[in-house]
Amino acid sequence: MNWMYEPWPWYISGPLIALTMAALLFAGKNFGMSSNLRTVCAALGAGKTCDFFSFDWRSQRWNLYVMAGAVLGGFIAVNFLSLNPVPDINPDVVAKLNTIGFKSAGSTYQPSELFGNSAFTSLKTVMLLITGGFLVGFGARYAGGCTSGHAISGLSNLQLPSLIAVLGFFTGGLIMVHVVFPLLF
Repeated sequence: MNWMYEPWPWYISGPLIALTMAALLFAGKNFGMSSNLRTVCAALGAGKTCDFFSFDWRSQRWNLYVMAGAVLGGFIAVNFLSLNPVPDINPDVVAKLNTIGFKSAGSTYQPSELFGNSAFTSLKTVMLLITGGFLVGFGARYAGGCTSGHAISGLSNLQLPSLIAVLGFFTGGLIMVHVVFPLLF
């Protein structure tokens, strides 16, 4: 039973993702998490004031179940199926993160300096979170989907736009980590 408490290796989780995508392709469905925000807004009546949200959201109801399942599954995995939810980070990386102000590196799942309640006491962190959230939302909408939609669903459908989007995601991530992030911290 200990296998349930450990991270699953790629040769288990990868084929499970591929099997899920094959089942969705067979059912004629496309998977994407960011499009659920549009569906939620449409379900809450946003279509009355904006044409973008005016569509048959009930036809996308299955995607809302997937989103709810992802949230519930993540909660169960972290709280009941993890012996140690702290990721095993290279000690050199932990030391480097400590020198730039992330004292929680290596002891928490995510840096409490960015995601803890204390983050809301810093105007700089709040502005970074708001700006980052806006850019992620805008980018996902502008690219026609988020990383999961393009990297998992789009690439499994052999979509060239998804390949371009994924290359853009990786390029943007590298620029953020190696150029922008050191300037901010």
